[in-house]
Amino acid sequence: MSLSLAKPRRSRRPSLTPMIDVVFLLLVFFMLASRFGIDMQIPMTLAGGGGGWSGPPRLVQVEAGSLALNGVAMAPEALAAELGRLTEAATDPVVLRAGEGADVQRLVEVMEALGQAGFSNLVLVE
Repeated sequence: MSLSLAKPRRSRRPSLTPMIDVVFLLLVFFMLASRFGIDMQIPMTLAGGGGGWSGPPRLVQVEAGSLALNGVAMAPEALAAELGRLTEAATDPVVLRAGEGADVQRLVEVMEALGQAGFSNLVLVE
């Protein structure tokens, strides 16, 4: 009877390639999922802050497909000009109210348009 003494096998070291692949995939995922830009901010004044009001009312009703200034339907292009007629300065408060069909995006678009026209004191009411 002969015993063969085979050489003991060296244990294989685990490959690190799959683990490195997973790490890179996670890195790519989190880089794509994160936001690198600065969020845009729109300054707002809280309604009921007790500030003084001067001049005629300036209530902008924002609906899904239309705008109304003090209850009068108006084209978006004419809104800034009409508000300019009703205000003494660009810092006079302009009250915004969203209607039932208006979403947040529509409200932000109107706020941006008013901000670009120079109105800096926007008040949002419910």
